[in-house]
Amino acid sequence: MFGLTLRRDQVAVLLIDDDLVSREVTATVLTLNGYNVHTAETGASALEMVEEVKPAPEIILMDAQMPGLSGTALIAELRARSKARILAISGSALPPEVIEAADGFLIKPFDVEAMRKVLERRASQSSRSATASMLEPDAPVINMTVLAQMRALMPEAAVRQIYRAVVSDLNQRAEALEAALAKGDIAEAGSIGHAIKGGCAMAGASQAARLGALIERAARSASGNQLDDSAVLVADLRAAARALESMLEPELPAG
Repeated sequence: MFGLTLRRDQVAVLLIDDDLVSREVTATVLTLNGYNVHTAETGASALEMVEEVKPAPEIILMDAQMPGLSGTALIAELRARSKARILAISGSALPPEVIEAADGFLIKPFDVEAMRKVLERRASQSSRSATASMLEPDAPVINMTVLAQMRALMPEAAVRQIYRAVVSDLNQRAEALEAALAKGDIAEAGSIGHAIKGGCAMAGASQAARLGALIERAARSASGNQLDDSAVLVADLRAAARALESMLEPELPAG
């Protein structure tokens, strides 16, 4: 576990974990590899520390299931006090709401490569702002050529039914993706992306199809059990479903 690349720029990390052994082992590994590590064993003590330690933490690693202040409540309090990236860590499947609230996650025991990949990304490079979205705002939601072909082959009601089925499927895929990421099941996440890519491409739902391809590609390149920007991927998938649904009325009115 001591194979991380030595860092020279002393990135500050705040590690929050109520388990003594886990906290000390992780802190030792980080310190030996050049990170400036502060530790806290409770959410309450972390809140006191986050505004006082210098330099201010750029990354916060927090156990997602601790006694007392924990989970989404702790994430909200940390965000009110810090601009650091927040990574949830857990020895079991994370609740979906924690994945959504955090900037990423690691499932214990995480390997060296997974930890390195997370820690080498600076807060300024991976903000949870709208610019982190992988959706292209100007990209068409529907491929109008495919839509025209479908209209030539079947009644408007049938075309509308197909797109409503696509919207429903995307919402279900978002739930499945979130569950897969919570379990650290990268292979399943890749399969979900592949299914979205193929199905949406056939229906002409081009924005969602591109996102499916990105999810599939990200899963293939992921290291260990960590998929970068996991919360962003789920949020983008839901946004793609909403965008497609909003197109139904102007393009395919119910009549």
